[in-house]
Order: sequence, then structure tokens, then C-alpha cells
Amino acid sequence: MYETLNEARLVYLFESIQRGTMRAAADALNIAPSAVSRQVALLEEELGITLIERHTRGIKPTEAGKLLSQYYREQHSHKADVLAELQELRGLRKGTIRIVLGEGFVSDMMAGPLAKFGADYKDISVVLDVGGTSEIMRRVSEDEADMGLVMNPPPDNKIVSRKYSRQPIYAVVGPDFPLLHKPGPFEIKDFLPYPMALNHTTFGLRQILQLVEQTEKIRLTPNLTTNSFYILRQFVRLQMGVTFLPSFVVSSELASGELFTIPVKHPVMENAEAHLITRSGRKLSSAANKMLQYMSSRLTSMQ
Repeated sequence: MYETLNEARLVYLFESIQRGTMRAAADALNIAPSAVSRQVALLEEELGITLIERHTRGIKPTEAGKLLSQYYREQHSHKADVLAELQELRGLRKGTIRIVLGEGFVSDMMAGPLAKFGADYKDISVVLDVGGTSEIMRRVSEDEADMGLVMNPPPDNKIVSRKYSRQPIYAVVGPDFPLLHKPGPFEIKDFLPYPMALNHTTFGLRQILQLVEQTEKIRLTPNLTTNSFYILRQFVRLQMGVTFLPSFVVSSELASGELFTIPVKHPVMENAEAHLITRSGRKLSSAANKMLQYMSSRLTSMQ
């Protein structure tokens, strides 16, 4: 029954599952919805198994549908990587590298590997997107990105860490912060009386702090919650209060004396890690592998 698989029909199944409806898939493929429905039905007939379930709000893949969708995604990514390898062998040295990262890594990425890589490989373009931890993990595992940078990624057998580095989380404060010149060590509870700014709970850094809250049986109540590390830095730079970040996020402000770090005594914060991740089993193109090498050696967060 499964001797043949019409792989040309997989794109219709994949787009339908990714977009949630046949109509949305048809719009993406620029064909009629009936054509999409027909191709998926033929694929089901060909394989003798149901691939999607129809609901009032759209469609949902069966386990078989999920399996074929994952197969198509991996084959599509592998094809793109092979084409990039062929370009490299022909000496064209062209291609596109897709990277997704937490915003806290942006300055490190721009000042470190990206500037050098751009100078060495002018014909290779880079797509650099920012996202929260869950989004980074999803995009790397689904091959929407070649690699990612994330703090304390949750366990996932689809993800492998190519390199990681311990990056303690500090209290980051301005020069007039009351605890700055007092003797430590300080615990997280010592900062509760002061205004604080934190990330949303979708960010790895905030999830680290949530673990601290659970173990210490305290509650951090931020005066400001944001998805922007720039806003966190501004909050502290204007001496409005305290935030909690790894030192690489504020390296330039630390060097200029605008901001300061205070160690916080807690094993979760002291042992936080930055990870450079790819999908498990993913064979990267030559261009992506070169970028991986540049990131491993030139990112402050990876040292």
C-alpha cells in the first residue's frame, strides 16, 4: 500500500496543515481551494489513510498527517541545504542564513560575528529575527531558522546545543542604586523593596526568575513589564529601578560606567546558560556552518 508516495502532493498537505485551512493554503499556493482539497484527497486515497480531520474552524492533522508534514519540511530543508552546498562548490559563495535569537543577544551578535562574517562573505545574506524562547525553539525545530540563540532552553529531543556557556543573571542597576556600594552577598529578596522592570513570561530570562520565585517562595511584582531589552536598559539607565540580566546584554553600558551589576546569590541565577542551538539531525549548509563557527568563537555570550 505504501510502495509509492507522490511527493508532489505533499506541498498541498503541508500548506493546509501549516495554515489551518484549505482556503488559506490555496491563497498561499495561488490556486483554487478545490484543487488543494482534491490533491490532499488523492494523497489519502493513494496511501489508504486519513491525513486530516475537518472541523468547523479549519483542519487538524492526524498522526499520519503530522508525520508526512514533518517529512516534507525536512526534505525541503535538506534540498535547500544541498543547493547551497552546490553553490559553494561552484564557487558562487552565495546563500541565505536564517538566525532567530532572543533580543538580549542582538548587540552581542551585531558587534561580534555578524560584522566579521559580513566583511568576509559579502555575497551571503543573513536573516536575523528576534523572538521569545518558545518561538525560537519552534522555528529552529521546524527548520524556519538554521540556528538560534536562547537562554536556558527547555529539554527538547528535536533540539541540540552546538555550544553553551554559563552566563549568570545579575541585578543591573544605575550608579545611585542604594545597594550598589553595600557589602553583599545579596539574595533576590533584597531587591523586592525597589522598583523593577522584567520581561514577559515568554522570555527565557523571565522563566529563570520564575524558578527563583518558586524556590524562594516569593513573588516579583514588576513596575514595568516589556518585550524589549532596550526598554529594560533604559529603565535602569534612567535610575528608575533594577532589572536582572546577564552581563553580555549590557556589556557596552558596563564598560562606559553607565550601568553596574550586583551578583545575586542563588544557584538558578548563578548557573544560567546561553545556548547556540540547531535542529537535531540537521545538516547545515557550508554558509550556515561558517556562521556557526563565527558565532561559537566570537560571541561574548558563548565564551
